[in-house]
Amino acid sequence: MTDSQILMARQPIFDQQQRVVAYELLYRTEGSEEHAVFRNSHATSDILLNAYTSISDQGEVKRVPAFINLTYDIVVGGNIPDLPKKQIVLELLEDATVDEAFIQGVRNLVNEGYRIALDDFVYSPEFDPLLEMAHIVKIDVLEHSLDELKKLIQIIKPFKVTLLAEKIETHEKLEECVQLGFKLFQGHFLSRPKVIKGRKIDAGQVTLLQLIQALQNPNAKPEELEDLIIRDPVLTYKLLRIVNSAAYSLVRKVESISEAVVLLGIPQIKKWATLIAMSANSNKPEELSRTLLIRGRMAEQVAEHQKQSNASSYFMAGMMSGLHALLDLPQDQMLEEVPLGDDIKEAIREGKGAIGQVLSNVIHYEAGDWDLLPMDFDGDIYESSYREAMDWAKEAMQSMAESD
Repeated sequence: MTDSQILMARQPIFDQQQRVVAYELLYRTEGSEEHAVFRNSHATSDILLNAYTSISDQGEVKRVPAFINLTYDIVVGGNIPDLPKKQIVLELLEDATVDEAFIQGVRNLVNEGYRIALDDFVYSPEFDPLLEMAHIVKIDVLEHSLDELKKLIQIIKPFKVTLLAEKIETHEKLEECVQLGFKLFQGHFLSRPKVIKGRKIDAGQVTLLQLIQALQNPNAKPEELEDLIIRDPVLTYKLLRIVNSAAYSLVRKVESISEAVVLLGIPQIKKWATLIAMSANSNKPEELSRTLLIRGRMAEQVAEHQKQSNASSYFMAGMMSGLHALLDLPQDQMLEEVPLGDDIKEAIREGKGAIGQVLSNVIHYEAGDWDLLPMDFDGDIYESSYREAMDWAKEAMQSMAESD
């Protein structure tokens, strides 16, 4: 990578159980239209493997592999950083010219022990040598009809590769791709509610919404907050476990909610109580909670960098922006059920106001939609906030898992 501004984000890759098995790294330097060209550098390796692929998964901190896009020039030149082979999948872009030099470059990478993925694959006989070496083939399911997908899969089948369906936008498309034989999945389906016609909020979700409503009351006094939390023994237990965890490194043990409120302040207690309540009431894949934690924390960090007075509102806007997907409700219905402040509602619904602008920027950033960001966008602030948010989310999820 050059010394110019670097933008990086990650997109999850799931297995059939909707567990994260890898992340595709989206990255570019200033002036690059789509994909950054990385050069041999140990600093780059550290960023890729430490910051962007380490997660808390069901209470265990682990690293998952990173999918990295390679251009024709990098493949032919063989200019690959010295990266752990098990942690990397090299992704060949669909617009690369498949000539003898390119095929030999791929062969060299395979011989070195790298796994190869073919991106946005559309079959042509010239790709046969690559299919013989590839481990994973990615197919854009939005670009093909069902019949076209079936024909393409039959052509690819003899090559014994793992099929990855990308651009999955709905749960229905996910189920269809599972039936077709895809083993890996990528897309924004997780952030969409699985809406069932006529579905009503169940008792557990009503309790969650009531708790969130009470926690968001800007006029709540410490004693009122304590009374609300101690009604739920599990919430009380988990909150005290987290407050006394290594994350806070307090000099003495905190034994009551009122003490926690005094030591940490109302905004921190509200934040943790909301996180615990949401995670306890969700049967969704962990990646959705992880995404909302990162989004909320990143928005809060950006607000703090911008010296906004109500940074905790930015956090809540980020978290609440995906609550409808956790509850499988339309977003408008969720916003009616949770009486958030008008500034947060407008930020989520329409991207309005200072909170809405930051929230929109954060959502574009995490999706790698950098062309949708405003001209005066400060990439350094957002990049550092994103990286800090990933690390914070990992620690937060680990703290919540350890409190079980």
